[in-house]
Amino acid sequence: MARLAAGVVLVTALEPPLDPDDPHAPVGEDVGMTATAFMSVSLDPPLVLVSLREGSRMDDLLAEQPLWAVSVLAESQRHIAGRFAMKGRVSDRLLFADIPYIRGTETGAPLVGGALATLECRTEQRVTAGDHTLVIGRVLSASLPSSDGGPLTYFRGRYRQLG
Repeated sequence: MARLAAGVVLVTALEPPLDPDDPHAPVGEDVGMTATAFMSVSLDPPLVLVSLREGSRMDDLLAEQPLWAVSVLAESQRHIAGRFAMKGRVSDRLLFADIPYIRGTETGAPLVGGALATLECRTEQRVTAGDHTLVIGRVLSASLPSSDGGPLTYFRGRYRQLG
């Protein structure tokens, strides 16, 4: 499968507060994950699919939090893809520190500035598939924040640019 070129996206979600009824409880944390297994499923209704490693932090979070977002990364955003692809990290807070983003109005999740496209989604279905979970989300909103540059792709174990 390393010979199949794929686009690179950043999947994000806002972890809910530990105790939403307690105003003094710690606020939720932004969580992000680089993904190459992402695709459009349907135009009517608008559905997309992302494949998550079973038991990963994002898989666990999206089992509880139905709202999430996707930023389609531009070729100039390779550093963002690499940062959020690191395994074994404890917190994502520092990973978002110097990345420009806005909060989605539908999900509250970070949407990366300069991305080729951004989507906000609500989980419709989760399907176990081997050691992954396929999360199908209904697109709540979509935007095209940047038209500069080409897409970031992944091919033969490396991030690539078209051309």
